[in-house]
Amino acid sequence: MLGIGILAQENLDLEFDPHPQGSSYIPASYVKYLESAGARVIPIRINGTEEDYTKIFYQINGLLLPGGNVDIQKSQYSRVAKIFYELAIKANDALDYFPIWGTCQGFQQLTVLTSNKNLLTLTNSMAVALPLTFVPGAQNSRLFKSFPKDLLLSLSEENITSNFHIWSLSVQNYTRNSKLKRFYKVLTTNTDGKKEFISTMEAYRYPFYAVQWHPEKSPFEWINKPGMIHSISSIRASFYTASFFVSEAMKSQHHFLTPEEEEKALIYNFIPVFKGLNSIFIQYYYFD
Repeated sequence: MLGIGILAQENLDLEFDPHPQGSSYIPASYVKYLESAGARVIPIRINGTEEDYTKIFYQINGLLLPGGNVDIQKSQYSRVAKIFYELAIKANDALDYFPIWGTCQGFQQLTVLTSNKNLLTLTNSMAVALPLTFVPGAQNSRLFKSFPKDLLLSLSEENITSNFHIWSLSVQNYTRNSKLKRFYKVLTTNTDGKKEFISTMEAYRYPFYAVQWHPEKSPFEWINKPGMIHSISSIRASFYTASFFVSEAMKSQHHFLTPEEEEKALIYNFIPVFKGLNSIFIQYYYFD
């Protein structure tokens, strides 16, 4: 039975979440995002050992690295992401399919794991919706080739991708770094008016995908802020990205050894907490 891991992260920012009910969290929108496309979710807690994560790796069919607000070089989130990234590289090299998806901070985390350095640049891209600028040939990429033509047109012409980040991977820094350039194919870019940055990419040889924008926000987050879009085309874009990643996870042969282990691992064991309509995330899953 299909199960995708979502990595938790430290609850550090009291401005983000003034009354946390756990030391780490997963925004419920990412859970709903994967569930809406037919996957079950396994929360990946951040206080485990390498041995724990190796065991989990062979039980799950993919990993989503969510957005948030932690240090992508020194946090527990980054420590655990690195363990899974290295396991996924080895597994895929041995023809054991294992996809990874990074959204916003997850995108940034993947750039650090691949290049072994932080190459991000400050951009004016907080709370703004933008159209995607497709690189020639991007519409035939693994990620986008199953998208309907009218949706690709909407993505390229309408302000429907939600951006909530102040750090970006500039096209310049990507181009200057041979590790990133060899590893990732750029699919779309954006600009804040001054700097061009990468907004969607996929790895050449691995089923790794990264978006700097937030496909999960349109259907599942409701804070009233610029950059939040709930149009039909933005919700379709959300569904097609989720559906694509879930279809990638379906190629993984990993599974739990017993139904008991499986039942214990699933997100259904946890209850999401509603944080109010003005919360950056409308519901949180908390962990200790």
